[in-house]
Amino acid sequence: WPVCFSKNHTVVSEFILQGFSSFREHKIILFVIFLTLYLLTLAGNVLIVTVISLTRHLHTPMYFFLSALSISETVYTLVIVPLMLCSLTGLNQPISLAGCATQMFFFLTLAINNCFLLTAMGYDRYVAICNPLRYTVLMNKRVCALLAWGALSIGLLVAVVQISSVFRLPFCDREVAHYFCDILPVMKLSCADTTLHDIINFIISSFVIVVPMGLVFISYVLIISTILKISSAQGRKKAFATCASHLTVVIVHYGCASIAYLKPKSENTRDQDQLISVTYTVITPLLNPVVYTLRNKEVKDALRRAISKNPLA
Repeated sequence: WPVCFSKNHTVVSEFILQGFSSFREHKIILFVIFLTLYLLTLAGNVLIVTVISLTRHLHTPMYFFLSALSISETVYTLVIVPLMLCSLTGLNQPISLAGCATQMFFFLTLAINNCFLLTAMGYDRYVAICNPLRYTVLMNKRVCALLAWGALSIGLLVAVVQISSVFRLPFCDREVAHYFCDILPVMKLSCADTTLHDIINFIISSFVIVVPMGLVFISYVLIISTILKISSAQGRKKAFATCASHLTVVIVHYGCASIAYLKPKSENTRDQDQLISVTYTVITPLLNPVVYTLRNKEVKDALRRAISKNPLA
């Protein structure tokens, strides 16, 4: 990765992550809270993947995408949270340009992958409810694999474009006012005009947030219109129940992403930006295992059976 010269000709070979320097008097409390949430997230996602892989009747498209989402979010938090926890043990955390670019690459890839996986899950629910007789044909293993690889491929492509754009900039400052290498905080360190880069970033952010969110919205309009035509109240309740968990995760995920990346640059303070970032890097990944285990009867039943077979239980 390029190293650039500032006005006084010093080489910017690394960045300093300032982390939660505004909350240094609360860093022990924050460390305990974030560590607890991180461990719960890891445990929950690993549990979901394990239960689904070991339970034959859960080998369906819906749970295939749920497993893929759990794996993606596990790696996603692994890229961000450990370094964030380290920032709470000291005031500043240095990170090389290559390290910063690598973290940003994985963060962008997995965040975008999660967005499109949620879209694939919405399409799966649409087919299951609106075209149940053709479900096994429309959602066969090949289609599911293509949708999952498509989501990951879009993430990889967008991440490469973003990284190439950001790290071509000359950097004159090295103190990142954040706890990880996100695009906007890093671009603020450049001594060049970033107007074009800001426009590119906004267009890409709009694409990876608005497009999948719009597709999910269309899916649920069609789903709800189909559910309302069901004559049986019990049938309507069952159909809504299969969508409730996914819809909850979608609203929180896209809501946080929209606030973080589609708002005007100067709308929030640094502390507000960090609070929003904590929401989608720490809390949202925990939401997936919590919602899908507490609200999903099939997962809970499979978990109970797995525990009952354990001789130590």
